[in-house]
Amino acid sequence: MAGLAATTSRIRLYASVAVLTIPPAIVARMASTIADISAGRFGVNIVSGWHKIEYSQMGLWPGDDHFGKRYDYSTEYVRVMQELWEDGHSDFQGEYFQMEACKLSPRPASPIKLVAAGQSDRGMEFAAQYCDFNFALGEGVNEPTKAAGVPARMLAHAQKAGRDVGSYMLYMIIADETDGAAMAKWDLYNQGADLDALGHLLGKVAEDTAPSATSMAAAIQRSASPINFNMGTLVGSYGKIAAMLDEAAEMPGVKGIMLTFDDFLAGMDDYGTRIQPLMRCRKHVWPGPPDRAAASWSGAASAKIDDQKKRLQTAVPGSLPGTAIACV
Repeated sequence: MAGLAATTSRIRLYASVAVLTIPPAIVARMASTIADISAGRFGVNIVSGWHKIEYSQMGLWPGDDHFGKRYDYSTEYVRVMQELWEDGHSDFQGEYFQMEACKLSPRPASPIKLVAAGQSDRGMEFAAQYCDFNFALGEGVNEPTKAAGVPARMLAHAQKAGRDVGSYMLYMIIADETDGAAMAKWDLYNQGADLDALGHLLGKVAEDTAPSATSMAAAIQRSASPINFNMGTLVGSYGKIAAMLDEAAEMPGVKGIMLTFDDFLAGMDDYGTRIQPLMRCRKHVWPGPPDRAAASWSGAASAKIDDQKKRLQTAVPGSLPGTAIACV
């Protein structure tokens, strides 16, 4: 992440931290350093941890009580970090963390934003109190507003907390020239799915001993598709995708859309050149006609995109980011 911070200039960068794996004071120090490198473009995604096997394989799972207490744990985690960022020291004494004259210097020059991904009401309560955004799962295939109740609940929790905390909705885009061509890709992915592996993962989801009807585990188990079950899926022509993203952006409580693609590099370019210019909610980015916007993007920006890809590949060999944020 520090490499990306040093080789980019505009995008915001969010690093995910699984709170069971790294002490909060260490994360606070690393985040402060990367925030300085990026000139304040850095934030932290708080992963409270619900997938037991991810941690038990390393001997880090604290017991199944964590299912019901993970947001209490994360609350203390964030409070330690915020004390260090704001005051430069912490003497926090809680159930899970005890600081004794813990120091952080230099402090970040500007507030470091936090994001969570609470789907349950308890998770959203945590996000409303301590975070700036909340990632939320879209649902269904070509049903962009099926999960409208999720950002609405987040909005209600934020209003109760007296803070402005919106939702970033997660969707995968599978796009092509025509609806038929895009749907053929989706059908191919379903036909090639490793159902045994997916069944194993869904079995692990069921191990959550403290689920609620609104939890991430419940959302995954509700999925109508055996693949891509932790996000909404939008399949269609470029115009159809643009229209569905506009629908998603209009849901109350939505602050942005988090996108991933079946073919990430091609998908990013198609989003920028063929989908975004058709979106009503992105007119402030491309105010002209779609054809002129696409020509402007491909002509003036393609060289810059290619250069950024090369720089990213140099900074992170063999790897490119897997998620794009489209603000609305």
